[in-house]
Amino acid sequence: MSSPDDQIAPLNAPEPVTTPVSAPVSAPVSVPESGADAPEPEAGSRRLVVDGEWHGVSPKYLGVEIVSSIISALVLCAIAVVFVVVGAWFGWWALGLAVVIGVVMLVLAPRRVRSIGYQLRSDDLVFKRGIMFHRVVSVPYGRMQLIDINRGPVARALGLAELKFVTAAASTGVSIPGLVDEEANALRDHLVGLAESRRVGL
Repeated sequence: MSSPDDQIAPLNAPEPVTTPVSAPVSAPVSVPESGADAPEPEAGSRRLVVDGEWHGVSPKYLGVEIVSSIISALVLCAIAVVFVVVGAWFGWWALGLAVVIGVVMLVLAPRRVRSIGYQLRSDDLVFKRGIMFHRVVSVPYGRMQLIDINRGPVARALGLAELKFVTAAASTGVSIPGLVDEEANALRDHLVGLAESRRVGL
């Protein structure tokens, strides 16, 4: 009679074994629920591409570019006049070339101003400038070590400032000119907060 009882015991033994098997089945069910949150970063990255907008500098910065172009043209003309006074055969050619360069710089000043812009992304700041030699620089927030505001005499008279970023690599230094004082201060405070949070994350 004991042998039938021993046979019933093994039949009941698998029943607890099947119960743990059903527990792992519920675990994979919860995994897709947490995995459903994974597409959110992808949606966020697409949102940055769609809504990411380039911010230009103030139109007043054109005055700074015009003054800078005039000064550069006067310096070139002064050098050319020296050759004319000395009696060099190329003196007048140099003076004419200096005048042409000055006129071209003045004509291209509006386009140089329009080519300057910056974009704030999730992990970095992108800066662009230049017409013939186009430059695009990406500065990660976590690599920003110093954010400085500079104001030249002409820019200060126009109420403008220049935001300069100092990073670990000197070659990636970026300066955004032509920002209104309020915009420069707000952007500096915003970037300082981002830089500190990203460095803590590193």
